[in-house]
Order: sequence, then C-alpha cells, then structure tokens
Amino acid sequence: MKVLVIGDSCKDIYLYGNADRICPDAPVPVFVPSFRRENKGMAGNVYENLMALGADCSLITNKDEITKTRYVEEKSNHIIVRVDSGEEKIKKIDNLHLIQFEQYDAVAISDYNKGFLSQEDIAYIAKHHPITFLDTKKFLGDWAKDIKFIKINEIEYNNTKPYISDKKWLHEKLIITVGSKGCKFRNNLFPVKKVEIKDLSGAGDTFLAALAFKYVQTSDIDESVTFANECATQVVQKKGVTTLNDV
Repeated sequence: MKVLVIGDSCKDIYLYGNADRICPDAPVPVFVPSFRRENKGMAGNVYENLMALGADCSLITNKDEITKTRYVEEKSNHIIVRVDSGEEKIKKIDNLHLIQFEQYDAVAISDYNKGFLSQEDIAYIAKHHPITFLDTKKFLGDWAKDIKFIKINEIEYNNTKPYISDKKWLHEKLIITVGSKGCKFRNNLFPVKKVEIKDLSGAGDTFLAALAFKYVQTSDIDESVTFANECATQVVQKKGVTTLNDV
C-alpha cells in the first residue's frame, strides 16, 4: 500500500514541568520545566500514523518549520500556554504538477490552512487521484467536490455550515467527528467506547490516517470509519501528541 500525505506540517513540542507558585511580579504561574517531548505534527503526524499502521508513505510538506510549544503542568496535564511560531514563513507548494499521483493507492490531504495549499491546489489533487481524503480548516465549497471523503470536526462543521447548505454532494462524503461521541456520517452516528481522555491533540490526524489506510485495504467506508474511531480513541488516552506506534 502506497499513500501520499500532503499538507502543512509542524513540530509539536511539549515542555512538562511544575507550576507551584504565583509570580510576584504578575498574577501568572511560575513554570519550572522538567522534561521535553518533540514529534511531528499536523500532516507530519498523519504521515507517522500511516507508517505505524504499515503503509508505504510519502510526505510533501512545507520546508520552513512551524513550531507549537505547549507548556504543560505535569501533575494535572493542564496546558498553561501554547506558543506558536513560523507560520508567517510558510511558502505555497510549487511544482504540484510534477507529482506522479498514479503511483499511490490514496492521497491524504492534511490542510491546516497555514498557506501551503490553496483551494485550487486541493481541487487539482482531487482531479488527479480518485481516492483522496481531506481534513481541512478551510470553509468548504465546490472546490472540494472531487474529494472522495472529507473529514472535519464539529466546530469546523459549524463554522463552514453557512457555506455548504446547498451542497447536496457533501452528504455522501462528509465525516464529522464529534469528540467523545464518535463521528457522524450519512446521518448515522458511529459511537466510540468511553475512555479517560488525557489529550485530544493530534487525534484528528490519527483518524485521517486510519481512515485512509483501512479504506485502501477494504474499500468499505463504514468499516474504515469504525477503524478510524478506534484508533483515535487509543491515542487520546495518552499524554501529548501520540502516534499509533506509542499505544
């Protein structure tokens, strides 16, 4: 199985430590770091999860680095603050026409809307591969019509709802994740078992990777959605952005 992942990537950095007192200069906690974790995020996380599942995977992403640094109180696992940098440097993808899409069984587009992919780029990809999965932060429109399946979360769906009320073609391909309830697809709820959630970061990336992987294996979208739910449920029980290698 060969899968192409294309989209914006970042480096996820977690600084764990203690915050046991308030700063005397301002009403903020004093954070004392104790250890650090780093991993690939966004499209990079989709790629890592596909590799963990056993796919032969390629990644096309931004060269300039985005970093998301989370300062986390270790005992409670509460994020005190997240510091992002590098988004202003992201350059749009070039030479899209040189990609040999036909060598891949599927394409997973992880579009965090940081500037690497435009609507036109995504439409071009979908026209050049029949099995294309999309997870996007953009408002949906006819530019996504040729995508095989589109995965967004409930907040993103509510944000894009005014733009898609007349898009009947979306019904067959739109998958909406709804947190601890699972996901909605074609008027059906695909539930998940109740678990202790420690961190939701990266769960959507895991869902997209598992969805694409299982669909290439089976061509059964219901089975693929169920599998994606199960995989996302596994990673949210771990601290930080966790891939399926770590569960």
